[in-house]
Amino acid sequence: MKITDAIAALFKGRQASLRPEIKNVAYSDDVNNAFGLGLSAAGQSVTATSAMRVSAVAACVAKISGAIVSMPIHVYRLNGDDIPERLPRDDLWYKLNEQPSSQFTAASHWEGVSMAQLLRGDAYSLIRRGMNNSIREILPLPWGAVSPMRNPMDNSVRYYVNLPSHGISTWFEPSEILHFPGLGFDELTLRSMSVIQYGARSAIGNALAMDEYSGKFFENGAHPSIILSTPNVMKQEQIDKLQAAFVSKYAGSVNFHKVPLVLTEGLAAKEISLSAEDAQLLEARKFQVLDVARAFGVPGYMINESTGATSWGSGIESMGRAFVTYTLQPWLRKIEQELNRKLFPRDTGKFVEFYRDALIEGDSGAQAAYFRSALGGPGAGDGHLTVNEVRKIKRMPPVEGGDELYRAPRDQPNTGTL
Repeated sequence: MKITDAIAALFKGRQASLRPEIKNVAYSDDVNNAFGLGLSAAGQSVTATSAMRVSAVAACVAKISGAIVSMPIHVYRLNGDDIPERLPRDDLWYKLNEQPSSQFTAASHWEGVSMAQLLRGDAYSLIRRGMNNSIREILPLPWGAVSPMRNPMDNSVRYYVNLPSHGISTWFEPSEILHFPGLGFDELTLRSMSVIQYGARSAIGNALAMDEYSGKFFENGAHPSIILSTPNVMKQEQIDKLQAAFVSKYAGSVNFHKVPLVLTEGLAAKEISLSAEDAQLLEARKFQVLDVARAFGVPGYMINESTGATSWGSGIESMGRAFVTYTLQPWLRKIEQELNRKLFPRDTGKFVEFYRDALIEGDSGAQAAYFRSALGGPGAGDGHLTVNEVRKIKRMPPVEGGDELYRAPRDQPNTGTL
């Protein structure tokens, strides 16, 4: 064998050894826990799919992903004074805000990214470039189709993507994969933890268990249990037959109030007054809603749970801004940083950023107060926006004389009062 053939065979074997092989195997508890497949304390299997059957989880995920979808992504460039200048809409803006791929809208893409981060731990998209290194497509990748692996030879990271529907089954360099991490990125596994794994597994497991219990409670008639008693001695065979006859006639939703209960031979019926309220089921379910919301960082009022007072502020505007600052901001920064380091060469001064102020557009009162402060005036001090800049934000044409900034008179210091 020639030396070149030997080297080629060695390299081919090395590549084959790095390629992940999919098998139907039974994984250990540690592996299942690592991928969110472990059992909760309530004995329920909590996965990304089963968790979304809990209304509180679905509401929290919808609020976070929906807020991210609602914010446009603008492209900026730093000028000589390090002041960001918003660039005109171009092909990159279109892919980030309208259609990253021919089969997906931008809203579907970012919603999928956010849901994967929250429920799976990581989200992935493939950057497909053209001949001139331009971005031809940003293709969303299913979480299970991507396997990040570290090459022990040079400690570099590569991504194996197995997506037969698009004819993809190969390795990609990190520059070709947008990897949006979740919580606590693990350098060893090259994956992150989801909110479910990090702090919500028990809460979601309890909620699933209570949903199952409630379903069985109503399935069996939603009425207290019944004791049948008699002064006579009954054989076990008679007891079994009586129990079976009672269940077949009165248990289950199909038998609600179907026929009256008639007892003979000295039999008497007595209720055991144990209701859902007595078992504190309703209170426990309310607590689980808040517990799930706490894990996701979503205030209870945003998922229609108003139990107790909120400490997020006294008005909807302050609570909304707190939601952006303390809940959305970390997720937005992770997405922005990954986009910036993969889409733009270093030191070009270009970057992308979510337009966070878009979230207050639906609150006319908050928006009016913001614009009054931005325009400046008596009691508000100097302005930092002109009338035409405000009109541009509201998609209105400019007006004559609307390009001047308001400056408070210097001989009349601003007292902060009207």
